[in-house]
Amino acid sequence: MNNSPLAERLRPHTLDALIGQQHLTGKGSILRTAIDSGKVPSMILWGPPGVGKTTIANIIAHTLQQPFYTLSAISSGVKDIREVIEKAQAQQGAILFIDEIHRFNKSQQDALLGAVEKGTITLIGATTENPSFEVNSALLSRSQVYVLKALQKDDLIQLLHHAIKTDARLQQYNITLQQTEALINISGGDARKLLNLLDLVVETTIAQQKNNDVIITDALVMQVAQQRIALYDKKGEQHYDIISAFIKSMRGSDPNGAVYWLARMIEAGEDVKFIARRMLIFASEDVGNANPNALLLANNTFQAVAVIGYPESRIILSQCAIYLATSVKSNASYMAINDALAAVKLQGDLPVPLHLRNAPTTLMKKMDYGKDYKYAHNYENNFAEQEFLPDAISNTTFYTPQQNAREEEIRKFLKVRWQHKYGY
Repeated sequence: MNNSPLAERLRPHTLDALIGQQHLTGKGSILRTAIDSGKVPSMILWGPPGVGKTTIANIIAHTLQQPFYTLSAISSGVKDIREVIEKAQAQQGAILFIDEIHRFNKSQQDALLGAVEKGTITLIGATTENPSFEVNSALLSRSQVYVLKALQKDDLIQLLHHAIKTDARLQQYNITLQQTEALINISGGDARKLLNLLDLVVETTIAQQKNNDVIITDALVMQVAQQRIALYDKKGEQHYDIISAFIKSMRGSDPNGAVYWLARMIEAGEDVKFIARRMLIFASEDVGNANPNALLLANNTFQAVAVIGYPESRIILSQCAIYLATSVKSNASYMAINDALAAVKLQGDLPVPLHLRNAPTTLMKKMDYGKDYKYAHNYENNFAEQEFLPDAISNTTFYTPQQNAREEEIRKFLKVRWQHKYGY
């Protein structure tokens, strides 16, 4: 019987068998149409872990029946790329799948350009990072970017039932899926992690009892996970769990926790830019205007570690993590933009008030574009009270300063300027 992990045993071989990503692979979708026509472009598959990037690459290769090569950006170099290109030339074309392509440096990505441009290889790159930042613009311009969505709860539950019903090994047991919350929560929406955790729970339970009955409950899953969770570390399955613990330690103002989780990532060889990028986001999302210098330090950290690399980067990362953990916190900017986006979705495209509109032509001026606009610098204290929101949401407060020294100053400033308009 196949001893591969459950996720591998159940990997779909057709688009019809793939759960989720219907916007890309459903009937009439853009990617499915390309696959069915046999004219698949080079592409970047961007999405969270365990949502089907590798599976889609395998399905494409299986459907097109072309030579298929796989490289990991973690362990492959320019030499490996050139070897695949030579084989592809001899075979008059091949598909090259590169997992975690965002970890390729510029020279490695440049080595792909000629072969992609000539059609010698059809590149399928998989990444969990925004390709706009991590993939060379020249390579990106020669590829289609397809965004994979996180799997929904219904998708994950369907996947669990499918595994229990169809996997030859699991069919040996009497499995009752009584509860699913723990499986879904621990997996974090990662289908691969979900299936392998299910397999682990079943195998562990069977090993500890004399019959073939397995009743899966949240309590059982948590018990097994706590006993055996280290198994997932060996293949980096806790990658996102650890970055989550790192961020939550900084948010909780605990530099000791932050440095510990940072050390875990460094010891595992985590990409320095991945860590620095998360701190850059954190500096704005969780510190914000309570300490604007945090964003400056985080940005400088990102620039520095990108140039220096390991092992010296560990010191810079540690300095920044400790600074962010011990800084005053505010998520007011984060909440403000979320509330503003919610208002946009709710209210639609509200018209810009006439006095705020640009008036570059005579006709626009005749239509009162820009009329009654008050140029703030012409008034005392460089301020003139006027309406800056559409009429339908006038007086709406999106930004609420929080209780820290810096934002208390902002609150006082806004209260003096706006009096009672926004409730400051």
